[in-house]
Amino acid sequence: MRVLVLAMAWLFAPAVALAQADGPKIFISFDMEGLAGAVTASQLGPGGFEYETYRDLGTLEAKAAIEAAFEAGASEVVVADSHGDGENLKIEDLPANVQVIRGWPRPFDMMAGIDASFNGVVMIGYHAGTANPRGVRAHSFSSAYLSAVRLNGVEMSEASFNAAVAGHFGVPVIMVSGDDASVAEARQVLGDVEGAVVKWSHGFHAARTLHPEEARRLIADKVAKAVGRIDAFEPYRLSGPVTLEVRFKSYRPAEILAYLSAVLPGLERIDAHTIRFEGEDMEQVARFFDFIMAYDLGLSP
Repeated sequence: MRVLVLAMAWLFAPAVALAQADGPKIFISFDMEGLAGAVTASQLGPGGFEYETYRDLGTLEAKAAIEAAFEAGASEVVVADSHGDGENLKIEDLPANVQVIRGWPRPFDMMAGIDASFNGVVMIGYHAGTANPRGVRAHSFSSAYLSAVRLNGVEMSEASFNAAVAGHFGVPVIMVSGDDASVAEARQVLGDVEGAVVKWSHGFHAARTLHPEEARRLIADKVAKAVGRIDAFEPYRLSGPVTLEVRFKSYRPAEILAYLSAVLPGLERIDAHTIRFEGEDMEQVARFFDFIMAYDLGLSP
């Protein structure tokens, strides 16, 4: 009787993808603008009439990626909740053997937790950069405050900037999901990464989209393929020194940040809206960018 009870308990227990002790370690950076069906702000932040729906759908896309990674042989999966307030994923609905990074501010922003122990990065729900005229909700880190982010003179999307952070630690991006513009943009910089196109841009606030179930099936398939050929990917490395340029939509941030040039070597204001910082390597540049994005005189506990 005891054996029967245990067997029944195992049969009806929630499924948990099994990790393989000697498998690759996977880092997932989760955003929301690139989720299947997401097209406007009403789906992307607290108070929006569809936000709770898209928290559920985003959690399911992340879950599909996590489970596929484990089923393909991953030993460990860590997910960085990297959209908005960093508290979007419903962690109680994720597999029990995953760890989640939540909240702001944090070092390395969307890549918080990345280090050299990982073997590959998966980007879920990503979108095109601010210079791309085609992407749904296309922007780079802040649609309200920034008009350009460049590394060594090259325009960066969130995918390429974050890939450079991972590349500093020798970790390649292996898979990206989002709209057609974002996947094409990422592959142009990162090479033959697996791409899950879950919708096709019809404008900044419009798209033709897969059904959420089909999007999850596609994401799982692409993650499995990526983990299965993980040794084929190369990190996106920027050798030092690395030059960061940030162009603001307003002149005041550039003006105030330029005050730091007296104490921070490598920092200068190059025009009314733009600052330039030359760092020793990508880690130093990323930490300075974290400061730019997080600091506010109104900060309080």
